This record gives sequence, C-alpha cells and structure tokens, in this order.
Amino acid sequence: MKWSEIIDLAVEFRHTLHENPELTWHEKNTAQRIRQMLDEHKISWRECAQYGTVATIGKNLDRPSVALRADIDALEIDEKTGLEYASKTKGVMHACGHDGHSATLMAVALYLKSIESSLEYPVTLLFQPAEEGGHGAKAMIEDGALDGVSEIYGWHNWPAIKFAKALCPDKTVMAGNGTFHIEVIGKGGHASQPELCSDPILAASAITLALQQIVSRFLAPQDAAVVSVTSIDGRSGLTSIPDSVLVEGSIRVPDELIRKKVQDAIIKIVKSSAKAYKVEAKVEIRPRYKATINHPLQAKFARKILQEELGESYLSDLPLPIMASEDFSYYLNERPGAFMLIGADDGKRAPFACHNCNYDFNDKLIEPVSKVLIKLATKFRPRD
Repeated sequence: MKWSEIIDLAVEFRHTLHENPELTWHEKNTAQRIRQMLDEHKISWRECAQYGTVATIGKNLDRPSVALRADIDALEIDEKTGLEYASKTKGVMHACGHDGHSATLMAVALYLKSIESSLEYPVTLLFQPAEEGGHGAKAMIEDGALDGVSEIYGWHNWPAIKFAKALCPDKTVMAGNGTFHIEVIGKGGHASQPELCSDPILAASAITLALQQIVSRFLAPQDAAVVSVTSIDGRSGLTSIPDSVLVEGSIRVPDELIRKKVQDAIIKIVKSSAKAYKVEAKVEIRPRYKATINHPLQAKFARKILQEELGESYLSDLPLPIMASEDFSYYLNERPGAFMLIGADDGKRAPFACHNCNYDFNDKLIEPVSKVLIKLATKFRPRD
C-alpha cells in the first residue's frame, strides 16, 4: 500500500469513528472497528481492559518495545458542526480529537506493518478506552498493556497552537486534576420568613466566592492552579428557601504539593463559611489524574524528531503547563516516555477549542504526526 493510500484510508477511518462516537467505557463498536482494520491488514492484537486493544508489530518480540498510544472515547456533547460525517448519536461527539488520534495511530500501524521485517525492535500500539475521566490508562496497565515496553510516547492535538508547531517539555506538560463536591445543609422555609431559616443558598454563594480566592490568596503567584465552581444546584420554588444546595467544581494543579494546598484550602473555606452562616457542610474531594510529567531524556528524543518533521521553528510559545489533564500520566509513572502537544490551527478552520460542540479534528495533522510517531518507533533504542 502506498503512503498516500495509507493517509487517505486513515482520514476515511477517522470520519467513520467521528460519525459513530461512544462514551467512556462504552466503546464496544469503536473497538470492533479498530480490531477489524487490524485484522484486515494482518496485524496481531489482543483485547486489553475490555475495549482497549494492544497491537504488536515486529519479529523480535523478545526485545524491549517502544509503545505509542491513542485514546478512543468521545464526550457527552451534542455536536453542532454540520459536517457530512457529524455524529449520528445524539448527545455524543468526538469533541476532543480522539477519533483523529486513533486514525493517526492506525496509519502508523499500517506503515509499520509494511516494513515489519526491517524493524530492529518491536512496536506496541495502544488503542485506549476511557481517557475522559474513566482512568482507562490505569486499567490498561493493570491488564498488562506495558508488558515488555521500555518507553512510551503519546500526543494530543491542540487548537490553541498553530499548525506544525509543537511542545514537548522536559517536565510538566499538562496539569493534574480533581473534583470537589460540597453539600450545604441548612433549614428551608418560606421566603417571607428568612429569619426562621438557615439559608443554604446564601451560604453556598459565600462559599463559591471564597473559593475563587484560593489561587490569589492561598498560593504563591508562581504556583499555577485553577479552582472552578462549575455547578450550583439549589433548585426550589420561587417562594421557598431549600433545605440544601450542592456546589461542585474542578481543580487543576501542576503537582501533588499544590494539590494538597488547594484541597486543604477548600476544606478550610467550607468549614469556616458553614459556621459563619449557621449551616452544615459536607465536602468530598475526588482526585482524578496526576500531572503529566515528561522524562527529560525521552522528551529530548521526541523534540529531535519533531524538529526533523515539523522544521527548525516547530517550537510553540504557548505557556506551560496547560491546565487541561490527561491520563497518560499513568503511563509516565510506570515507564520513561514523553507526551507531545501538536498544533491544529492552520488559519483556515474556525478556532474552536477541544470540548466545544463545534470542534472538529484537523485531518491535515494525520500525515505529519504519523511521520513523527513512525520515527519515534523506528529510531527507538533502549535507554539506561
């Protein structure tokens, strides 16, 4: 198969995945499509973590392997792109580009299969489910996805970076995250008699405002962090004060030390605010992913390949770390490796960010990123 045919097939495959998105831990048909394509091209694979797929290419399977990873799940968003290949599933869309990541890895698989006999080291390809908050990487690791793997590399398309620009720092590339869930319990009653109530709406409002002061007053200016209240649920009748309010939100942190500072501040604010407004409050903080922190040697190797493929001026000036999160951090806690951010903005497409209902992966990324991943695999050498 010619290189141009591989790219055309990958683009077509991407559009098929985009039309048929599936949510975290529901990627049954997506996995079937990936496995069918691998079967058609005689690429060996095994099931991993139910809907994950681990493909292996190479003859010297007893030698250390380099792994390349793509995520496959979609998001609970109603697509509004109007594309010919728009989602056929109401309320679900590939709004983060995982369809493009998977199609790019498939292009890599098809090319590597064509040169399999010349590969000095085997290549492991991970098609991973449940990246969007489902800890899919953790499940893949627990099911042996990294067995025999010496190093691992991954990437994410990024609309805020210009096309053919990229980032792959020696340290933190993406933040860790978590969620907080605060139940404010008061005493409801008639809106005309607030003195007989313990108003959870008022207390929740005070808590919400106070939480916004964590970054500016509890942390040093040099510490990057985000605390966002994303939901306040205190629905009641127009003339009634409710008994309780649920306040929820997200935190983004660059490391575990800052995570602890933020979490301690949330608890302190909630407890003191509840006391001040004569209500009770329960706080639950759920850690999600740790920060994605590259290994310096592997990041240097990846930057060399990025420069070879994207050009001398490939480096983006986007400030790091970005405050989005990735479960690729699980892999980097287990094996040396690096994660790259590669720009999608070619100046011709609407600048919609990931997780936007109008977002669409830029198909022009498939060819250059495939070349980057192929070089990472074929120039790989085990490192001390």
